[in-house]
Amino acid sequence: MLWDTHMHSAFSGDSDAAPESMVQAAMHYPVDGVCFTDHMDYDYPEEPDLFLLDTDSYFSSMKELQEKYRDRFPIRIGIEIGLQPHLAGRLNTLLNRYPFDFVIGSSHVVHGLDPYYARFYDGKTEREAYLEYFESILENLDAFNNFDVYGHIDYVVRYGPNKNADYSYQKYSDILDCILKRLIDMGKGIEVNTAGFKYGLGHPNPTEDILSRYHELGGEILTVGADAHKPEHVAYDFDRIPSILKAAGFKYYTVFKNRQPEFVRIP
Repeated sequence: MLWDTHMHSAFSGDSDAAPESMVQAAMHYPVDGVCFTDHMDYDYPEEPDLFLLDTDSYFSSMKELQEKYRDRFPIRIGIEIGLQPHLAGRLNTLLNRYPFDFVIGSSHVVHGLDPYYARFYDGKTEREAYLEYFESILENLDAFNNFDVYGHIDYVVRYGPNKNADYSYQKYSDILDCILKRLIDMGKGIEVNTAGFKYGLGHPNPTEDILSRYHELGGEILTVGADAHKPEHVAYDFDRIPSILKAAGFKYYTVFKNRQPEFVRIP
């Protein structure tokens, strides 16, 4: 069994799920444990308060949940931070204040626009839009390194005009290799995010070829998450993950506690 270490609750602006309902779904699936990673996206365009996490209430609620399930099911407290270069100082202040187990750094906003919205693609070819997204990851890595894994590296293909119909690792290999090498050199990991299956892509984010390339380049830190915002999406298509990871060359996946990686053999 696996841990689901990317999930959201009503503490995120895009979820209505009670945290305990997510835990119960995970126990029913079952998985070995979970880590909540609710959103904190400062300076989110048009809706600046949408993803501002009430961190004090979040920690209080999660601590209560940990205590309630202490002898039955492991629960860890993480966060998914939306990276933008100008936010580095503000994000460091946040992360130095709270004892998170796990920090996902993600690109949700690129030069003031979220690729979730069609406006991001206006006046660009799909390739130009995807390249801008990947280039923004390198800009974030130039500015900030206080995270544990980079989330859903090819998030942009969930929402592009043709999604991933014309997308592959090979078509963007130069910049994807730059990202992967940079993360490895920084001692950071990536995640395999099964929401790609939920969105009908037929692949996780990132794709299997990117996972294989990450391993080939020497990457070892790899977490697993469904990016669930509802109980029914917890551990989404996790039955596919062991064979995908083994085919990419991995024998272990990673779970974080107190910002330290723990390597768990893939079942």
